[in-house]
Amino acid sequence: MKLTILGGGGFRVPLVYGALLQDHAEGRVTHVVLHDLDPARLSAVTRVLAEQAARVPDAPEVSATTDLDEALRGADFVFSAIRVGGLEGRANDERVALDQGVLGQETVGAGGIAYGLRTVPVAVDIARRVARLAPDAWVINFTNPAGLVTEAMSRHLGDRVIGICDSPVGLGRRIARVLGANPKEAWIDYVGLNHLGWVRGLRVAGRDELPRLLADPDLLGSFEEGKLFGVDWLRSLGAIPNEYLHYYYFNREAVRAYQQAEKTRGAFLHDQQARFYAEMRNPDAPAWKVWDRTRAEREATYMAENRETAGAGERDEDDLSGGYEKVALALMRAIALDERTTLILNVRNQRTLSVLDTDAVIEVPCLVDANGAHPVTVDPLPDHATGLVCAVKAVEREVLAAADSGSRASAVKAFALHPLVDSVNVARRLVEGYSEVHPGLAYLR
Repeated sequence: MKLTILGGGGFRVPLVYGALLQDHAEGRVTHVVLHDLDPARLSAVTRVLAEQAARVPDAPEVSATTDLDEALRGADFVFSAIRVGGLEGRANDERVALDQGVLGQETVGAGGIAYGLRTVPVAVDIARRVARLAPDAWVINFTNPAGLVTEAMSRHLGDRVIGICDSPVGLGRRIARVLGANPKEAWIDYVGLNHLGWVRGLRVAGRDELPRLLADPDLLGSFEEGKLFGVDWLRSLGAIPNEYLHYYYFNREAVRAYQQAEKTRGAFLHDQQARFYAEMRNPDAPAWKVWDRTRAEREATYMAENRETAGAGERDEDDLSGGYEKVALALMRAIALDERTTLILNVRNQRTLSVLDTDAVIEVPCLVDANGAHPVTVDPLPDHATGLVCAVKAVEREVLAAADSGSRASAVKAFALHPLVDSVNVARRLVEGYSEVHPGLAYLR
């Protein structure tokens, strides 16, 4: 089975390959093609993967190319993890937004809109090429903003593109762990959009254990989300929000923390990864050791400003292992081998949430088999969550309209309608500011 990884020179590719190395079953991935526009980054990551595979006798073959069409031909699965504009673009997204006093995080608020505006045209081109060159391939999208990009690609690939994210996986794992349950045996009632969802129940052997968690303040305050949001707020909600909702519920504090930080997250990662790739230019550098050291630092500093604002302290050791690569592997195996499983994924709504149309991409538990991912029927969202979901989905639709038409007015509307951008004038200045720093937005007229 052939897997093509777009963004194959990206820093987190060894996580995906590491998951593949642990799969020795029949029908597994045997050939991995890395595609990237930067030959130096491809070379660095290929070296890391070679050291990973050194002691694995049946390791999947790895090849690399800068030719997109070549990478796509014959692919069974395409894993998309591109970053249009690189980490410099992410840092610019944050800076322009913070200059206007609003959030610049890469998937939430103004930063997410800017990232989407320059990513959607590229993702759509990829989807069209997949449809032409590998029509039987399944696309697994990890490119952010994941829900928005998945919806853009679905207009050309239908249900053969599925978005994944590690946030719901980590959240469900933490809740199960604190309740003393096995995450693999728990049913997680999670619903929303990517980076905008809530756990409303966690069933073990048919019994919902979430009320027990919400009733115990010591237990509730003992894990990441309890520390981040506070026990009282979680009990008021009657649910456990995805960590990214901290940007909504504590927006002023988050913006202030980002403004006061020595470096934004994007700037930190830009400098950190620049050091990694520079070090990898030395042919004698221990590739795996250098990568793993950099990864550990990256994970430990994740959402550091939010945790500092909430007084949440350092991340628990168990939360530093990621998880999206395991979701990707489970998804591929379920489809390729009909190994039926349940995963929280980004898929088209169909009739799952009545407040959204059938083509809207949402993030919910799905039953996965050889025919793809099928969203599970869920209870309606409460009013406060419905309002946020509908507002953000309307913003996503304006981003898609702007990317499709090149309309600057639609881009302004996308910013202005977002709950975390509080002024049409600010929206206009954001479009101006982002157009100045991102050549990829020259299409907006």
